Amino acid sequence: MRYSDYDESSVRVRPNKKGTRPRTKDRPAYDKAVIGRIITVDRGRYTAILDEDTAQERIVIAARARELRRQAIVPGDLVALVGDTSGKPDTLARLVRIQERSTLLRRSADDTDATERVVVANVDKLVIVVAAANPEPRTGFVDRALVAAYDAGISPVLCVTKADVKDPAEFLKHYEGLPLEVVISRTTDSEATGVDARGADGSSARLAVGALDELEELLAGGVSVVIGHSGVGKSTLVNALTGSTRATGQVNSVTGRGRHTSSSALALRLGEAPGGWLIDTPGIRSFGLGLVDPDNILGAFGELAQIATGCPRGCNHQANAAGCALEAWVQDPDTPPAAASRLASYRRLITTEDLSHEKELGAL
Repeated sequence: MRYSDYDESSVRVRPNKKGTRPRTKDRPAYDKAVIGRIITVDRGRYTAILDEDTAQERIVIAARARELRRQAIVPGDLVALVGDTSGKPDTLARLVRIQERSTLLRRSADDTDATERVVVANVDKLVIVVAAANPEPRTGFVDRALVAAYDAGISPVLCVTKADVKDPAEFLKHYEGLPLEVVISRTTDSEATGVDARGADGSSARLAVGALDELEELLAGGVSVVIGHSGVGKSTLVNALTGSTRATGQVNSVTGRGRHTSSSALALRLGEAPGGWLIDTPGIRSFGLGLVDPDNILGAFGELAQIATGCPRGCNHQANAAGCALEAWVQDPDTPPAAASRLASYRRLITTEDLSHEKELGAL
């Protein structure tokens, strides 16, 4: 056989052991990709909703493109999809791009861990659910959730359930002066004043109409996420707000711990207002703050942030900080009395990472 009979296609090339390296760094632009919202993630499959609030609205199942394998994709993400996006049974689209996120709620395993654990993306409000009793509310978890919300630029809402079991007034004193909406819910047996919320396991509870109306008004038309320890009534609250039937559980009478009933984060449509979504998350037992920027927390306190521009560089804004403009401001007789409460609340939050929370979380 002559040498001229050979060309480059005749050369045998050993396969790459890695086998996943792209042939070129120039990736496709995917100009014709359609944008959808991720509503849940389950074992490598991503459920997205396309063409929201239109006649063409549909649910699509997708697998991520290889180049996205190291990026976290979470409920709330807006993503670009290609391939079969018809939503027909047994079809699979390909998720090729994550759109720019407006907000990102994240946490770390503990305060020394620098590994980012993304909870949800593109949410407007964080609803922190605690029970007034059974199980007892713990300020450590709420403080950490507030810090994470302020750091992400998300507006927090504190929802206290089971207020008929115990008056939450003493607990709520911890949060006076904070930029924080508070909603109090009471379980009731009254047919005239309650709304039934039945779980998939057949359990049910009745929630005060006033609290539900207040929450619906606060969350309408936006994307919100609900977090809370197991047993505080989070799933029951989500069921009442969305009409879903996620399982609800009971609190162990011996340990005081709740049972995890939500196994994965899921976005549910909220009411009839276009664009309204509520993301339910599994019970979270820890909220590490290893990734938090203290300056972002100060930014949530508009008045304090403005005064703090007069502080020396590197000021930690504590009472003993030399030249702290906030301390001078709060000591001024002309400063409103409520200012001291706001500053005290801010200082407590920025020292949250020093709280001994491991024992508290271990008791849940």
